[in-house]
Amino acid sequence: MSPVRIDSSQRVGNLGGRTATARSSASSFSISDGTPSSEARATSTIGPTTSLDSLLALQAVEDPLLKKKKLVRRGTQLLDTLEDMKTDLLSGRVSESRLNQLMAVLGQARDKADPRLDSLLDDIELRARVELAKRGLYPA
Repeated sequence: MSPVRIDSSQRVGNLGGRTATARSSASSFSISDGTPSSEARATSTIGPTTSLDSLLALQAVEDPLLKKKKLVRRGTQLLDTLEDMKTDLLSGRVSESRLNQLMAVLGQARDKADPRLDSLLDDIELRARVELAKRGLYPA
């Protein structure tokens, strides 16, 4: 590929699409005598930031399906930990990390979503609290 030579003496063509007549009319300048002109354009007001407000409102509202998924994940985590504790009991000793994990899950705040799901989670949490109480640990 051969190098391209740039010559500064070449004239640049029509930039921006303006013609010679448009350039000559744009260059005229006049000062008014202070009276308001009938040609004055109305200024446009800044529109409300509805798109930003909408996004912020959507972020503030939590999806009910997402809330149910979180609750199901919490219940599954509690049941899995209780199952692991049962396996530990069969081997002879319950791991302290399992007890700490159970206490950590129970210590987290829980949202209410569906009365049936809430009732089921209450039962699971009660069982987990009983297991902790058997070992002298009382979660808040």
